Amino acid sequence: MLEPTIIPQRRKPRYGFHSHNEKLNGRMAMLGFIALMVVEATLGHGLLIW
Repeated sequence: MLEPTIIPQRRKPRYGFHSHNEKLNGRMAMLGFIALMVVEATLGHGLLIW
């Protein structure tokens, strides 16, 4: 089996916007939107009427 000559080092992001944070935020926004649509469909009106 061949051994790699250079081993890549993974650096953890310290702060700020990163691809993982952006993907997670987008997925949570999509889930929230779908949940809002389900609530509106079951209640027959939007949440702002409350």
